Amino acid sequence: MIVLALIPAVLGVLVGWGGFLGWREKLPRSRGAGVRTEATMRSDEAFRVANRVAGLPTMIAGGVGVFSSAAALAMPDTLGTIMAVVFGVLAVFLLVAGGGVLGHRAASAVPAPAKSAAGCGSCACCGGCSSQS
Repeated sequence: MIVLALIPAVLGVLVGWGGFLGWREKLPRSRGAGVRTEATMRSDEAFRVANRVAGLPTMIAGGVGVFSSAAALAMPDTLGTIMAVVFGVLAVFLLVAGGGVLGHRAASAVPAPAKSAAGCGSCACCGGCSSQS
């Protein structure tokens, strides 16, 4: 039962660390961590803003995971341990999902990056963007 009770703690530490890196704007975009939606991946600025906004709920999710692990270890019976683990892991996932939604919304508010001059339709060579109007 000790191994089962430690699952939320390990999950909480990993999630909390990712939230801390996002909140401190140190989360690299090239990794698989962080809020990764179409809106957040369109620019470095959008990724940074999204993960800063999602950082606090994600850190709280990490704390909830560690707390639920401690609660599971304190339970006197197997059923209590299982309930603490299940509710703890569920709470972590819900908080991370909520942070992701907030981050996505924040990234959607960041203006899209300007297009480069190449292929922008400013010449008659390719039609580029002017054909999309």
